[in-house]
Amino acid sequence: MNDVSATVLVLLGLAALAAGFVDAVVGGGGLIQLPALLLGLPNAATVQILATNKVAAFSGTTVSAATYYRRIRPDPKTSLPLMLFAFAGSAAGALVASQIPRDAFEPIVLVALIVVGGYVLFKPQLGEATALRFSGHRHTVAAMGTGLAIGFYDGALGPGTGSFFVITLVGLLGYSFLEASAKAKLANWATNLAAILVFAPQGAILWEVAVVMGLCNVVGGYVGARTAVSRGTRFVRIFFIVVVSAFIVRIGGDVFGLWT
Repeated sequence: MNDVSATVLVLLGLAALAAGFVDAVVGGGGLIQLPALLLGLPNAATVQILATNKVAAFSGTTVSAATYYRRIRPDPKTSLPLMLFAFAGSAAGALVASQIPRDAFEPIVLVALIVVGGYVLFKPQLGEATALRFSGHRHTVAAMGTGLAIGFYDGALGPGTGSFFVITLVGLLGYSFLEASAKAKLANWATNLAAILVFAPQGAILWEVAVVMGLCNVVGGYVGARTAVSRGTRFVRIFFIVVVSAFIVRIGGDVFGLWT
């Protein structure tokens, strides 16, 4: 690749800033950051785009996860199994990332976003308070399955991962939106780390771009996490609906060729 221009770096940094904020509140920052990388680096290989995106996302996720952990204190009996299996799933997904075309994922992601967005919109009481669906061993198994499945998706492609973690923790396990966001951040931190450990030895990371975007993502992640914690569950729910709706429009336009 040729050197990236200063203008492109600034624009990618702004995209990372917005992605960090969105990702910290409800997840899904990759749906902002990944398309920005694809547009800004048209000559980069797919694996380079994915790897660089992971480094930037990991930077912001580290800060937002730490902020959530200090203020929410998520239960380790759920968060640790979720993180471990998310790490394993992401590592497996990253190993096959370069073999999976992005076009195969977009229709699936679109359908999933429509389903989860509609589910949240038409169930106004969903996620207002924690009311766990399972207890004991069944709860742990559900957390492990969630981590493994969504972790694999994140390692292989990634856009929308945080949102999928949030809605699964709310809809399947019964957490409030705020608690789900805290656990989702920890799991997303683990998936990003696993993918980086797979991508880095391949020399796939574009470090100049990754460092700039990572710093911007940190700022966005910090502001987003503090905003979510201070505003509470209602804010996170509304923000979730708005962000998912925007993602549906953007990805739907890609799938049906409206933006070309």
